[in-house]
Amino acid sequence: MTTASPRPSEQATPPRPSPDPGYPHSAGLSVLRRRSFSLLLHRRSAVVVAVLLLLLAGVMVLSACVGQAYVSPGEVWRVLRGHGGPYDLIVGELRVPRIVLGALVGAAYGLSGALVQTVTRNPLASPDVIGVGHGAAAATVLALATGTVASPGALPAVSVAGGLGAAALVYVLAWRHGMQPSRFVLTGVGIGVALSAIVQLYLTESELAAAEQVKLWLTGSLNGRGWEQAGPLAWVLLLSLPALVWANRALRPLGLDPDTAAALGVRVHRTQLALTVLGVVLAATATGAAGPIGFIALTAPQLARRLTRTPQLPLATSALTGAVVLITADLAARTLMPPLEIPVGALTALVGGPYLLWLLAGGKGRGQGRSPAL
Repeated sequence: MTTASPRPSEQATPPRPSPDPGYPHSAGLSVLRRRSFSLLLHRRSAVVVAVLLLLLAGVMVLSACVGQAYVSPGEVWRVLRGHGGPYDLIVGELRVPRIVLGALVGAAYGLSGALVQTVTRNPLASPDVIGVGHGAAAATVLALATGTVASPGALPAVSVAGGLGAAALVYVLAWRHGMQPSRFVLTGVGIGVALSAIVQLYLTESELAAAEQVKLWLTGSLNGRGWEQAGPLAWVLLLSLPALVWANRALRPLGLDPDTAAALGVRVHRTQLALTVLGVVLAATATGAAGPIGFIALTAPQLARRLTRTPQLPLATSALTGAVVLITADLAARTLMPPLEIPVGALTALVGGPYLLWLLAGGKGRGQGRSPAL
């Protein structure tokens, strides 16, 4: 007795596997190829980057126009083209350098936060939380107290050295057969508290003029800063571009887990150390340029991830988000209480504090441990 074989349409077919979020067809990714060159592009991220670029340009123009003296966009364009006019001093010497510095500082903080949070797999492990800002502040205070710094122009270099030193101390103390994210964050918080105590001790024991100078720097402000501070930071960002491209590729396997990354040939500890150093250098340089402006490095990467709806922290979007947030905050600081000016660091802390509480309350588990994507 023979049995009829089932028709092809009636044959059982194995169920299709669920789409993996790492493949282009399931994660909104496109592969751009040209000869031997290929680029993996997240379509939504590309749209978000384009929108953020337009938003950044708009905020920069608005910041150049608005202030105690309103300047029309046409006059701003005239000054930028070098045609001169009655607004050369206001626009060309005061507002434009400040705006450019704000964009650079915000981008550096955004990149730094994305790197540190991804390496440690913890959205709370931004540079300002792990003691980089406190180290920069303590170094500045000690330099002023001992008379090491002869002129205020040398303070940025001192603050960069202090931030790097604090980060190195945190890394050494947190190392136990590898870098544990929770230990790294807790050690950074402890070092930050100790360094903050040193600063407060100096403020209570020093003369009024010196204390006022330190307090103004500690709040973080773009007031009175310009091309002199923007130049070194621009060079650091430019020289960091190859390292950031490498970081984007190196952190993808790290986003899985350390064991899987090691199986794929990644030297986990060396890569973590190199990327942490890169993030700390960016944060310390930004702190040296504008003072410790808190919470930009903490919030910008998380906002960028929510905008792109990716499980990872996107580097380019984090940089643009940080720039937009800082320039917007600086514009608000200049215009909320005229003729007085609020330090932008105080304003970002006012907004970033509730955000940090939200992360601690329950939002911190989303999107940790992922690798950034451009």
